[in-house]
Amino acid sequence: MKVAIVHDWLTGMRGGEKVLEVFCELFPDADIFTLFHVRGSVSGTIERHRIVTSFLDRFPAKARWYRNLLPLFPVAVERFDLAGYDLVLSSSHCAAKGVRVPMGALHVCYCHTPMRYVWDMYESYLAGASPAAGTVLRLLAPALRRWDVRTAGRVHLFLANSRNVAGRISRCYGRAAEVIPAPVDASFFTPGPASEKGYYLLVSALAPYKGVEVAVEAFASLERPLRIAGTGTQERRLRAAAGSWVRFEGWCSPDRLRDLYRGCRALIFTAEEDFGIVPLEAMACGKPVIAYGKGGVRETVVPLDDGQGPGGPAAEPTGLFFPEQSAGALMAAVERFEREEARFRAEAARSRALLFDRGRFKEAVSARLRRAWMEFRRAQEA
Repeated sequence: MKVAIVHDWLTGMRGGEKVLEVFCELFPDADIFTLFHVRGSVSGTIERHRIVTSFLDRFPAKARWYRNLLPLFPVAVERFDLAGYDLVLSSSHCAAKGVRVPMGALHVCYCHTPMRYVWDMYESYLAGASPAAGTVLRLLAPALRRWDVRTAGRVHLFLANSRNVAGRISRCYGRAAEVIPAPVDASFFTPGPASEKGYYLLVSALAPYKGVEVAVEAFASLERPLRIAGTGTQERRLRAAAGSWVRFEGWCSPDRLRDLYRGCRALIFTAEEDFGIVPLEAMACGKPVIAYGKGGVRETVVPLDDGQGPGGPAAEPTGLFFPEQSAGALMAAVERFEREEARFRAEAARSRALLFDRGRFKEAVSARLRRAWMEFRRAQEA
């Protein structure tokens, strides 16, 4: 079987790329098709594959400004030539699922979310865009939504990373999706000694919709130490607003990130994410999570109050939620956490994370793809 993997872009190792890495292990001979590729920005497992890029990859400032080319993404992804491939596996949060698939090929989309720039995160991206980019997005968003809906018909089977995203797929595309939760590498992210301790930790891209400014304001007021691991377009503004209680770690290697998880009192999670692998990485290291209580985090973190989360009333808590993206709500959550910190056990956090382990994900995806292939072949032969 000849396999093509289509991924939106390769510019860093975020949650989608960690899923892609598993796909690369499942199909070590697959070719990867992607809009942009910044060499060295992703793992060796991904880089070892043959990587085919779009004509947009020649854009000189792609590493920083590639999102500004959003209006051209549909044209670029539709130009990929997938003739001769039997299975097309798209890993999509933007345009990858819109690829044209040849007759006789099965297209399975692992959907991180429908195109977030024009659906659920539309207003957030507008708020963070330049005036010119915002005007262009407003003008083109209706056409991009229509394209996104129309090209959903090119997908034979949707897999979603969470029930949260499966609901969006249903609302946006009118399609059902099977849920296979995204993986955490629990064999790497483990409890252990740390070089420093006693701080709170936030791990995030420094992008407008992530809510990092909420944590910066809250911890300055609380006068508690906060470490922020990550880079992004909002870094300069956030550094300017941060006081002495906030320390920016910048980009972190996996080993450094694991050490930061091990040393923190709790992870701070301010974003509304489609799924959110970062809370699982923290829990795999035995740490509790203080999270904005919307999105995929409600499917992974068991909150302190019985009945709020996925574990049910008998499950041990692995974190707590705050109800709105505001400094005041986060401050109240941190203060409550400190009053009840003794109720959080590292073993409970670790056990919860193991339910989402990478090995389980690989087995589930592999089994579902085998079944989808057999069903597709039978339908073709009928």
